[in-house]
Amino acid sequence: MGLITNIFKKKEELPPFDVSSLYVDVHSHFIPGIDDGAQTIEDSLRLISEFAEKGYKKVITTPHIMSDYYKNTPEIILSGLDKVREALSKEGIKIEIEAAAEYNLEPGFEEIIKSGKVLTFGGDKKYVLFELSFFNEPSRIKEVIWDLLNLGYQPVLAHVERYAYWHKKWDKIEDIINRSVLLQMNIGSITGAYGPEVRKMSIKLIDEGLIDFVGSDCHNQRHLDMINHAQVDPYFHKLCSQPQILNKTL
Repeated sequence: MGLITNIFKKKEELPPFDVSSLYVDVHSHFIPGIDDGAQTIEDSLRLISEFAEKGYKKVITTPHIMSDYYKNTPEIILSGLDKVREALSKEGIKIEIEAAAEYNLEPGFEEIIKSGKVLTFGGDKKYVLFELSFFNEPSRIKEVIWDLLNLGYQPVLAHVERYAYWHKKWDKIEDIINRSVLLQMNIGSITGAYGPEVRKMSIKLIDEGLIDFVGSDCHNQRHLDMINHAQVDPYFHKLCSQPQILNKTL
């Protein structure tokens, strides 16, 4: 009976964590029609309004920039941001919105860095959110990190817990940190929404106190539901209460 009891044991839950203490969400896809996030302005308003209702004061939306799929530019993103801001104002939705980008680490990103046309967040901190392939570790991670730092940018690696090729290579995580890269975690990862191995890696990163930014990576209603599930998870409570979390400094 003991084994059966353990298998079906209900996950421990706490009272819902008040996400207003994070103040800012740093990773989302709210500009309509330019990537795989919100597709219409109505989608954008619906999603952003729920963030406002949860108590967030600001969202920093980060559309994909990928040379093969989402050929966004600062002009496209900032023009879309203006339209979203106008619609939020018209609807009376009280929340700030800023925009940066989620850059895919690929040769095209290296060209963008050299051009100086990089979208950042955090004001003078010049945080740059970038992601890796989910399938194969890119070959030029070290070179790209060096280029960013050398030009005064602060690299932030998106959803570090989701790269399966690092799940059994903790030294890779340590190396990234030692190269002055900050780490962002997706809220949904804590819930197991991306699978048990991603949750396991999330727990280890939280226990080690290595995460700097908490982000929703919100594309749609499903990601909002992930926040609801995470709010009662003890590890989400632990993560958001850690002193190194930088969301509220934005």
